[in-house]
Amino acid sequence: QVQLVESGGGLVQAGGSLRLSCVASGIRFSFNAMGWYRQAPGKQRELVAITRSGQTIYAVSVKGRFTISRDSARNTVDLQMNSLKPEDSAVYYCHAEFGMPVTNYWGQGTQVTVSS
Repeated sequence: QVQLVESGGGLVQAGGSLRLSCVASGIRFSFNAMGWYRQAPGKQRELVAITRSGQTIYAVSVKGRFTISRDSARNTVDLQMNSLKPEDSAVYYCHAEFGMPVTNYWGQGTQVTVSS
C-alpha cells in the first residue's frame, strides 16, 4: 500500500521560510511525477509545483519564491518556501503519479499558516 507522509508545516510570519518534506512508502519503483498542491478554505485545490521527466512546473504565484526538489531513487520530494505571504496559507498536499494509466496518490496534508 502506497503512502505519502508530509512534514514541516506550521505557523510563520510573513517574509519567513518553511520547508515541507514528503516521504513515500510501499512502492519499489520511481513515480512518474511528484509534487505539491495546496487548498485554502473555500477554494479549490491548486498546483503549487510538480516535477515530471526532469521538468519542473511552478504556479505563477510561487515562482521565484518556492523551490521543489525530488529524490527519485528514494521517492521523496521537498518544497522550500521562502518569502512567504499570508495568501500562501493553506493545507499543502504531497502528490505522486505512478504507472500508465496513471494512479494518483495523495498525502494527508500539512497546514501552513502565514501571519501578517
